[in-house]
Amino acid sequence: MSKPTVVVTGAAAGIGRATAALFAARGYLVGAYDVDEVGLSRLAAELPGGSVHTAVLDVTDREQWELRLREFHERAGRLDVLVNNAGLLRSGPFEEIDLAAHRALLDVNLGGVVTGTHAAFPYLRDTAGAQVVNLCSASAIYGQPELATYGASKSAVKSLTEALDLEWRRHDIRVLAIWPLFVATGMVDGLDIGSTRSLGIRLTSDDVADGIWAATRRGTRLRPEKVHYEIGVQAKVLATTAKYAPSWAVRRANRFFSGH
Repeated sequence: MSKPTVVVTGAAAGIGRATAALFAARGYLVGAYDVDEVGLSRLAAELPGGSVHTAVLDVTDREQWELRLREFHERAGRLDVLVNNAGLLRSGPFEEIDLAAHRALLDVNLGGVVTGTHAAFPYLRDTAGAQVVNLCSASAIYGQPELATYGASKSAVKSLTEALDLEWRRHDIRVLAIWPLFVATGMVDGLDIGSTRSLGIRLTSDDVADGIWAATRRGTRLRPEKVHYEIGVQAKVLATTAKYAPSWAVRRANRFFSGH
């Protein structure tokens, strides 16, 4: 098939759903995967016929990844973009969160990205100009109280993104990271921490989907490609501050915004 393709994880709701819908509307064949089968059915019913292939996928399961990617490739013949969006969020004092919840965050947010990207490599390598999009978080620019393990998982994804973008240049695979702050999705329902109280929740799923679409448009001389793409004014300001301000100032700013 000549039609471009995208695989999106966590596609049943929120950012993943908005991303799948946007790419489908722009002419892509979409592979939409999630553990939420009902949400996937609703997504498929709302998109144009033939534009989306849905199936259940636990991103921590290597065998499921191999099966889903093989099914999709048999249908599409290529993999232009992989969007590693599936993730978990848990907030609260570190010691009050059950250890199993901490481990689940790491297994999904980091392990899922490692597993899926590793499994997708042959299909990406064999598609000219393929791209991997990893969802990071502006909360990982500097470690956030009450989001310690979540931020740590996203910081690890940042490092993985940077390394693979360099490693996989020889295969013509681009790897990039998307950096939103808090987004109004089901993941933040009930989230009440110092950072959300001071900064608010200002982004929508569509804002992030638009950012992913823009970031995956190939660069030009006037608009060169980057690795990191902050979404929204707040994320851009925080990233710039962390990059150029002295470390003591960054720490003090984060103490102020988090109420710690």
